[in-house]
Amino acid sequence: MHHRYPLHIHISTLFLALILLVCGVLSGIGYQLSSKLLEESAADLTARISRAALLEMRRIIEPAEVATHLLSLQRVTSATSLKERLDSLEFMRQALDSSPALSSLYVGYDNGDFFLVGRVGHGSASEAARVPAGANYVVQSIERVAAAPPRGRFIYLDAALQTLRDDDRPDYAAAYDPRDRIWYTEGLASPTQVKTPPYLFFSSRRVGTTLASRAGGGRSVVGADILLDTLGKSLARQKVTPGSEMVLVNAQGYVLAHEDVSRMVLASPESNGKPSLARIDELAVPVLVPLLTVVRQMQGQEAAHALGVKVGDNEWRVSVNRLILEGVPPLYLVTAIPENELMAGARQVIRQSAKATLLVLLLSIPLTWLLAQSISRSLRRLASEAEAIRHFEFSRPIVLESSIKEVTELALTMDGMKRTIHRFLDISQTVAAEQNFDRLLPRLLADTLSAAEARAGVLYLAEASQLNPAVALDDSGSALAGDLPSLDVAHTGPLLGAALAEGIARAGRLQPEDLDCLGLATANLAQASHAMAVPLCNRKNELVGAMILLSETETDSHRLSFVKALSGSAAVSLESKALIKAQKDLFEAFIQLIAAAIDAKSPYTGGHCARVPELTKMLARAACAASCGPYQDFQLSEDDWEVLHVAAWLHDCGKVTTPEYVVDKATKLETIHDRIHEIRMRFEVLKRDTEISSLQAIAAGKDAETVHRQLAAELQQLDDDFAFVARCNEGGEFMAPESIDRLQAIAARTWLRTLDDRIGISQDERLRKARTSCSTLPVAETLLADKPEHFIARRAQDRMPKDNRWGFRMQVPPLLYNRGELYNLSVARGTLSTEERYKINEHIVQTLVMLSQLPFPRHLRQVPEIAGGHHEKMDGSGYPRQLRREQMSPLARMMAIADIFEALTAVDRPYKKGKTLSEALAIMSRMQQEQHIDPELFALFLRAGVYLDYARQFMQPEQIDAVDVEALLTATPPFPAAV
Repeated sequence: MHHRYPLHIHISTLFLALILLVCGVLSGIGYQLSSKLLEESAADLTARISRAALLEMRRIIEPAEVATHLLSLQRVTSATSLKERLDSLEFMRQALDSSPALSSLYVGYDNGDFFLVGRVGHGSASEAARVPAGANYVVQSIERVAAAPPRGRFIYLDAALQTLRDDDRPDYAAAYDPRDRIWYTEGLASPTQVKTPPYLFFSSRRVGTTLASRAGGGRSVVGADILLDTLGKSLARQKVTPGSEMVLVNAQGYVLAHEDVSRMVLASPESNGKPSLARIDELAVPVLVPLLTVVRQMQGQEAAHALGVKVGDNEWRVSVNRLILEGVPPLYLVTAIPENELMAGARQVIRQSAKATLLVLLLSIPLTWLLAQSISRSLRRLASEAEAIRHFEFSRPIVLESSIKEVTELALTMDGMKRTIHRFLDISQTVAAEQNFDRLLPRLLADTLSAAEARAGVLYLAEASQLNPAVALDDSGSALAGDLPSLDVAHTGPLLGAALAEGIARAGRLQPEDLDCLGLATANLAQASHAMAVPLCNRKNELVGAMILLSETETDSHRLSFVKALSGSAAVSLESKALIKAQKDLFEAFIQLIAAAIDAKSPYTGGHCARVPELTKMLARAACAASCGPYQDFQLSEDDWEVLHVAAWLHDCGKVTTPEYVVDKATKLETIHDRIHEIRMRFEVLKRDTEISSLQAIAAGKDAETVHRQLAAELQQLDDDFAFVARCNEGGEFMAPESIDRLQAIAARTWLRTLDDRIGISQDERLRKARTSCSTLPVAETLLADKPEHFIARRAQDRMPKDNRWGFRMQVPPLLYNRGELYNLSVARGTLSTEERYKINEHIVQTLVMLSQLPFPRHLRQVPEIAGGHHEKMDGSGYPRQLRREQMSPLARMMAIADIFEALTAVDRPYKKGKTLSEALAIMSRMQQEQHIDPELFALFLRAGVYLDYARQFMQPEQIDAVDVEALLTATPPFPAAV
């Protein structure tokens, strides 16, 4: 039979047993945890030092990168003489002064010229002996002039850039050619700026790196030399302990930075006594000797490497961290810390912890007994209240008076719990109902702050190994000031790091490391000394985000438990909404990818697919803002804006099917290449034939002077005829009938072909030539011809049935392409033939076909109609479906105006220059008079100033001229409203 004891006996016994167990466990693992904490702290410090070293290198290099980039934009890169290059002297001096680490700036030219501006004292010892007193800068110049030896000069300047001495250096010009240097060849070959790995400058025996960048349209390369002297001093300042050793090396183990610079440079026997960088095992530091092999084995590894090294009686903790500097092979920071110095704090902490544990144990025994006695009197009452909570009975509040503060607080907490559960359910339902992801995040954080009674908080979203701040609010709902940094999951501070590692919410006092990592040190949260770190994990226990909730007081376990429960519901909602947002983002990125690909196909239409959406949205916003007129009641919902956005970006997606050589056709005879060169060669043949005939006539006894006069006249006529043909090939606004008559007369001339034109050609061209019989060589052919092989037939899939399911009504030319020479040269306007113009217009057909095949969700089903209607006209004469104004939505009519205005003002067309504002709007005014565009929308386009807003953002300044809006509006005829 089991004995039953009073409740306070059970509580006292249980508490004492737990205290004994906890003290025993804490004593057993205390040392291990303290040691591990210090080791992790040392590793964290080492990683931070690595980042600081990398930032130091970037601080040194980035101003030089900017200076090199700015120099590449200066006129000195295209200057052809020393006098012109000296015009940039002040700029180069200011660039040098802006970066103490910048040793020199220089430009190498493709003709072998060279121009350098550098500081005096950064050269060799022999060169330093030649420097005149008071010199601060030196200009080194090489000029190569045809039929003259190259000239080399050294010009010494004082601080005010006044010339102190100008030395001719013929030996310098003869021995140095920048085109042979690696920095020149690599910089010229790279589209971006290049930099060399750090190395020992031969002349100054100092470590540095070189930058190079192509300039002057590829005719020159600018370069800069940078010294990295300050890295060693920076490392010395950041030593973990006084006895630590820190050194920066490359992948081969050569030392690039150390606190003792004198040890870094050796006179190596392998280089015939020339100075060279010391390896890590040559620094006379015993602990670093065995690390050469470790560094060399780190190649290709991204993770840091940690190991223990014993030197004599001393144990060392060594870490090797990889530093990645863009454009440079990896560097490695080697840190060696004496273990006796590192663990000194841990041993002290352990001794203090042991004393505190013993004291707590002695005090706990009597206090536990007294506490158990007090709790037992009111525990039964609380048990009944807990039973009520278990059955979700929240009708009456909990009122309990107890002499024990904890029991009273427990009663109050249980009472609050009743109210909180209702609130929890309300929050979960509200969060789950919010569809907009961007509105969900602040709402989720605000509700959690209120439930947790926190003063402020930050919500992070997880992406790969990063936590990116999404929302930061205080308890009033206002955004926190300042920009918060993204966090590496592995370096989030002690509190959040522990919560992420365990996957559960944790609460505790904020440490300085927490404030630094979270970026809250500068925020106005001086009294927020405690925080809750809340990981947000999805149903697969994967991290989707995290929250930091800041408070002025310590967080009790009940609030923490509530936040844990709330975080689970929040994480599921966050995951669901994030997936929906990710799908939308993917669709958005895919849309812009297609548009970018279309713009990238042709250099003449780059940016069109990006500019038309902006202009369409400007006009739509103006319609929504209209307070009078036909669009005063026009409004767009959130879904409508998404429809417009998608349709505008996809309005030209069919252009992916349009050949580039048609879109980019700059001359009438251009296909893949410009066939004017073939015609030029025929004229050359005729001129040679004429000269040969003249020589034969003279040989036959005709008067030489008469023959020469006839020859000169005939050659001049051929030159004039070809010049006329070449002008016709360029295209224009109009070609007169007399010009076409002259073309036909020129085309009738013949030339003699003696070579077979049916060999060495493609199978398709061979089949087209097979339509006619092969002529016996030699054969006389017309100078310009429309041959059967120029006619490319339209295939069955290229034809458009009249009863097509999309309702297209376009006149399809019989031929796919007509490449006849006379036919193309006779094009009246522009450079495109009828077939080519149809091929370009066909892109809207392909747009509608492609978009109609996409399974758009219900709210996006209007996308094909809006995207495919921007070439329709209000009178039904447009294409591809000949829709009238009343058959088109307002958004489709807006896009038509945007597409036309962008096309008229664009400066990237091969056949015309961009129109000015007044020219473009005058053309559009005529178009609305002819019922090609919507007059009401065109009037809104003018009155709301949409045209001017767009011009200021996207047009060239010289295109923006005065526009008489009232005159244009007067010409706008009334039109029945069809909103």
